Amino acid sequence: MPTFDTVLESDLVKIKNAVENTAKEINTRFDFKGTPAAIELKEKDKEIILTGDSDFQLQQISDVLRNKLTKAGVDIRFLDVGKVEKIGGDKVKQVTKVRDGIDTEQGKKIQQLIKGSKIKVQAAIQDGKVRVTGAKRDDLQAAMALIRAEISDLPLSFDNFRD
Repeated sequence: MPTFDTVLESDLVKIKNAVENTAKEINTRFDFKGTPAAIELKEKDKEIILTGDSDFQLQQISDVLRNKLTKAGVDIRFLDVGKVEKIGGDKVKQVTKVRDGIDTEQGKKIQQLIKGSKIKVQAAIQDGKVRVTGAKRDDLQAAMALIRAEISDLPLSFDNFRD
């Protein structure tokens, strides 16, 4: 029976390179000299931590990071930007999570979308993926088109297509 997996996988190597390039630019830019402006990637938690003097400075660091990610070919929809937090004195920090894997809420949303579409396919949530199974290849391609059209807030991709 033909199947495919709907996945949400970020390229952590490209993200790491973009964070390192952003850190280099922060160190060389004149407007960041003498400030606690910094960016750090915690690969284990898949978090990017921005630190600075003010919200404006965090926004500048975030803009530089977005530019580097775009140049590297990474979709910025992988970033889940958190709230700005005060961390003593006049410093602020912002934690941005890197999305990896479809969470159950989004998986259920995709599953309900497929069920409501009347396409003859079934969707099952399997640890960070949504596996779609159908009898015909055309039905699977229609399901892919439907998911692409309806779920625009996530950079979903399709892999493991089997006949």
